[in-house]
Amino acid sequence: MTSPFGDRLMFIDGEMTPGASGEWVTSLNPATEEPIGRVPAASPEDVNAAIASAKAAQPAWAAKSIFERGALLRALAVEFRARAQDILTMEATDTGNTISKLGADVQIAAAYLEYFAGLATEMKGDTVPASPGNIHFSLREPYGVVARIVPFNHPFMFAGAHLASPLTAGNAVVVKTPETSPLTGSLLAECCKEVLPPGVVNIISGYGLPAGDTLVRHPAIHRIGFTGSVPTGLAIQRAAAETSVKHVSLELGGKNPLMVFPDADLDKVVDASIAGMNFSWAGQSCGSTSRILAHESVYDELVERVAARTDAVVVGDPLDPASEMGPVNSKGHYERVLGFVEGGRRDGAKLVAGGQRPTGDDFKKGYWLRPTAFADATMDMEVAREEIFGPVVAMLKWSTREEAVQMANATAYGLTAAIYTNDLQAAMTTAQEVESGYVWVNGVAQHYVGLPFGGVKNSGLGGEEALDELLSYTRTKTVNILLS
Repeated sequence: MTSPFGDRLMFIDGEMTPGASGEWVTSLNPATEEPIGRVPAASPEDVNAAIASAKAAQPAWAAKSIFERGALLRALAVEFRARAQDILTMEATDTGNTISKLGADVQIAAAYLEYFAGLATEMKGDTVPASPGNIHFSLREPYGVVARIVPFNHPFMFAGAHLASPLTAGNAVVVKTPETSPLTGSLLAECCKEVLPPGVVNIISGYGLPAGDTLVRHPAIHRIGFTGSVPTGLAIQRAAAETSVKHVSLELGGKNPLMVFPDADLDKVVDASIAGMNFSWAGQSCGSTSRILAHESVYDELVERVAARTDAVVVGDPLDPASEMGPVNSKGHYERVLGFVEGGRRDGAKLVAGGQRPTGDDFKKGYWLRPTAFADATMDMEVAREEIFGPVVAMLKWSTREEAVQMANATAYGLTAAIYTNDLQAAMTTAQEVESGYVWVNGVAQHYVGLPFGGVKNSGLGGEEALDELLSYTRTKTVNILLS
């Protein structure tokens, strides 16, 4: 059977290429398990060629003014929007994300190119009166060639949006697409080919070993940005440290609490429980509020209402605008999520919604799981403690604010937290005490441009989506002019 998207190519030195090895990675539609396209499995030779191309192109790119670079980034944003329908159709088919919500991903990627292009003048140094009669100042300079490694849940958005900071700063970039859902990397390449000088962006595909490992170990790469799982983030840190000193930023997982206080508006909390779980991507989002910590006075009502709303989520074809959730991304990940569901049952959590494959002919094949909710979980259960990265939420009960904070902090993660209360003192005290890098009060899910998004503990290092991200792709040089 001919796959609908055929063979997609890598992008090295401004040209689309199948790579040196002749090996391919076949991508499957997670809704049907049918092959939909192939990408090259990059060899170390391919990775080295991409880095060499970026290294050769970077000086001329850095020599352009920030206004010239900004104009090209804005032109790239125009290309993204012009190709939006192609990107969305391919990505929904390749990831299982529902197309009704996925539409924002292309717009976000384009908007970030425009935002960081306009932020370029903030790459400022300082002057310091360190000695009389002399001039002391600092400059910000690009690293040179940087690596960006992309996850499977939003491959186009994470690749496209996070070109913005390193390119604005004057770096050249080598992007590695995910092993599953890699196809839209080729569309990103086609957009870059239309706008950018050859070599400024190179896009490789394939497996973590050898492609990703070769990339992070390469001595010419001193800046790496990664979004993905904690185990892979740790592996990147280890591999990078074995070859040279590198600046590694990590946006990793989360087991994020939605903390419900006695005075909270339960109508809003129930809405937030669905929105915060990101069911449109089958819960496969690092910021998903996958733990609901509710005060005992509202717990029983909330369990009943959240279970009903979770059961009501419409599961179906990702290309159907009426679908509110599609399949889990891949076979391996699907089996991992099912393992957590079985573990929740085994540990004694009460299954109140989902937990099984949807019924009907449309769901006989594919990686389908109904949105799932557990009640009466405790922090000694894996379903309440470990990141599942799937459509599974656990509900827990607390009595005092101090107990709620202790429960919220009793994991290795610290990415996001949501606090629902109208008590200002409780909200502010809890926001200060909860070990999370990004906190909402009476809200969930929304990111706000200009505010750094990132985690603490095992959820990562570094803040993105703000000036912090742009500056992180520069190095500081100090200059001392001795006049006296």
